[in-house]
Order: sequence, then C-alpha cells, then structure tokens
Amino acid sequence: LLYQRLLAAEELGGQVSRNLSSILEHLRAQSKVSSTERSNKTQQPVIGGGDQAQQLHLDLSIYLHLPHLRHSPNSLVPKTVLGQGRRGVSVVLGVPTVKRDKQSYLINTINSLLYGLSSSQHQDLLIVVLVAEVDFQYVNAVAQTIGTNFPREVRSGLLEVISPPEEYYPDLSHLTETLGDSQDRVRWRTKQILDFSFLMMYSKDRGAYYVQLEDDIVAKEDYYQQMKTYVTQEASKPWLYLEFSQLGFIGKLFRTRDLPVIVDFFLMFHKDKPIDWLLDYMLWVKVCHPEKDAHCDQQRAQLRQRYKPSLFQHMGLHSSLSGKVQHLKDKDFGTQVLYHPHSNPAAELETSLKHYRGHSLDRAYRGQDFFWAQTPNQGDYVLIRFPKFLFRSGNIENSKDKLYNTTVEVLPSTVGAFEDGLAAGQIENGLQPIWALRLVVHASSDVWTLLSEV
Repeated sequence: LLYQRLLAAEELGGQVSRNLSSILEHLRAQSKVSSTERSNKTQQPVIGGGDQAQQLHLDLSIYLHLPHLRHSPNSLVPKTVLGQGRRGVSVVLGVPTVKRDKQSYLINTINSLLYGLSSSQHQDLLIVVLVAEVDFQYVNAVAQTIGTNFPREVRSGLLEVISPPEEYYPDLSHLTETLGDSQDRVRWRTKQILDFSFLMMYSKDRGAYYVQLEDDIVAKEDYYQQMKTYVTQEASKPWLYLEFSQLGFIGKLFRTRDLPVIVDFFLMFHKDKPIDWLLDYMLWVKVCHPEKDAHCDQQRAQLRQRYKPSLFQHMGLHSSLSGKVQHLKDKDFGTQVLYHPHSNPAAELETSLKHYRGHSLDRAYRGQDFFWAQTPNQGDYVLIRFPKFLFRSGNIENSKDKLYNTTVEVLPSTVGAFEDGLAAGQIENGLQPIWALRLVVHASSDVWTLLSEV
C-alpha cells in the first residue's frame, strides 16, 4: 500500500507543478501591480493580501492529504507577500519562523545570511521568510521589522516575507498521539511539516536549488560560495539532497524540480512522524530492500551527500516548542572568523569608547583581535593619526553590533560613511597630506559596537 501511494504521488508530481505554477504566476502578477502602485511613495515595504485569488480552483494531490483545502479557493495562496517576486536565481533559502515565548532570533539569522555577500551573490540569491502564523497583526509586525532592518534587500528582491492563509491549516486540536509524544509536541511537529511544505511549494519555481533553514541559525561567512562550489561538483550525481549541517532539517539542499514529490510525501505522513524522520524514511522507501541492510545503507548514502565542515550552526536556546530548552550544536561547524588578521602602518590611536575585556582598539589596529566597545553615545569617536582606509563593524556572531549614522572624517573633510556596517575607500590626492582619520558617532545607540577590521 505504501509503495502504491508513493507511485501515485510521483505520477501526480507533474500536475502539482503545473497547477502551482499557475498560482505563482497569478501571485507574481498581483505583486507586480502592487509594487508599481507603491513605487516612489515610500521606502518602507507595503504588505498586501492574497484575497484577489478567490477564483483559483486546483486539482492537486495535496487534496488527498489535506481534504479541508477543497472548501477554500484561497487555501494555497499566501495571504501576505513582501518583496519583488524575484525568480531565476541559483539558490532559494527558506527560513520559516513562528512566534516564540522567550526570544526571537530571526533578525540575527537574516543578518548572518547576508553578512559578507558580494554584489553578484546578492543578485543570484533569494531569501524567503515564512511567518507561519495566522495572527495578521503579528505577521504584519514581523514584516515591518524586516522591512525596517533590511530595506535595500527587500527593494532589490533579495528578501521576501510570506505567510500562509488561515484556511491552509487543518484542525490540529485532536491529533492522535504517536511515538510517545504529548499532544502539544504532536501538534508542534505536525504544524512544522505543514509550514515547511508550504514554504517549499512557494519556493519551487523561484530558483534551481532550495535550502531549508530555520530562524535560529548562524551561517559561516563564505557559506554561499562553498555551497555553490559543492553543488557544481556533485551536480551530475543522483542525490536527493545535500547536507550542509548534520542537525535535524537545517541546511538541507534540494533540486527544486524534486520538491513537489518531496512535499507530497511529507503531507502523506504529516500526522505520523517528525519531518526529519520522514526525510530519512523517504530514502528508505526509494532505494532499500527490506532484507538487505548493507545494500540499504550504501544506496541511501548515494541519495544523501554530506558536506564538511558544516556551514550552518544552531544558535537558539529556546525552542519554538513552548517550554523546550535545547542545546543543540553541530560539532562539525567549527569556529567562526571573528576578525581579519592584517598589518597596518604605525599610527597613534585614540578613542572615547570604553572597550570590553581585552578587545581594545590597539589590538584591532594591529590585526590581533577585534575592537568591541560598549554602547556609543553621540560625540564618541575613534581617532587614528597618520590614504586608504577600511573600518568593518560587526562580525558574523555579533552582526548587529555595527556603527550606524557614523561618518569617516579627515581634517577637515568627511571622506566616507558607514553603510550597513562597512566604510571603505581611498583618499583623494587633493586632500593630502593627511595626518589623522576620525570616526564620529552622530547618534547614540542601544547596542554595543564592534570593529572587526581597520
């Protein structure tokens, strides 16, 4: 019976793809109209609904697993869309997020994914954040927070925010308890499968590859290039997915053309097991002989290729499951590069900022550490007396501890300013000779500041 159901799912995969493509084409048309209407009005993204898609009627295999969807034509249309409808990229990063009781890690996660990306990588990537809640006020608040923190990324189309409609979710109040899990845990893991599946369905036509992430991770600084290099190396092999983290479902990369069948398999068993178990079970169903264990392990290894070192690390302490504290760490992740070793010409250094522990300006200038200072106030400064300059604020683990509203000055002129935590440039000959550079803080900050390169 299981084998027959899987065959049926694969046969219906093409139909899923065609019908979902029509949904997304409709959404893109609506998004384009909405984007045109709001252009030149404001730099803050406008959040729009999906109510225009009421006439969409679908004949998808998803109805076999979620029959309640038949009663609502909008059940598969994202209710909230923030972004520009970018498509044709190499990689789509999917980041689902839900309301947490203790602490949100979402902004830090997005900062980590954006940190150190080149301009060409910005154009070749799409990050889709799924706010998996039906409380519109909460969804709106998250979207506004993302739009405020990353306005350029939203305007350029690099970053999108979506949310499922309330009609997408079935009744989760009377689920059968399995695997010894409590009702709350069964409900949590079941909804997680529904969330991930919705995000995969939305993302499958946007790029060549899809990477499943979570909202409480940190990425290695060069993660994107390392992923692309490894994908190119393994492109001709018959894998189902590549692993860039050994933890749960974090860092799993799929070919987007495989997503319809994968989603169909998840939804077929969405009430039965956690999603990472289902992914492993799918490998068993595809290639394993029940009486040949050694053969099974060998065949599954071909479908699941592991990259080391891990490119993503779990950082959240408080789980999205209420009351759960988790200390999950990927031992293959290693350590991050928190500063860039370098050498500088001799100079006299002066600052009004109080450094934290041993992270002094002198050690940062000599390329031995990063400079980490407590909350700067208006008028605070960093003075370097001595034609090229570079001040990089923030690092991969403290990506928000940047200098904001700060200019770079040479006596008596301003020659640069910090943009997204980075100031770099050359000094024009007309300003020579120069005997000092100074960073001046023009507004007080609520966070500390960190210089990882001078």
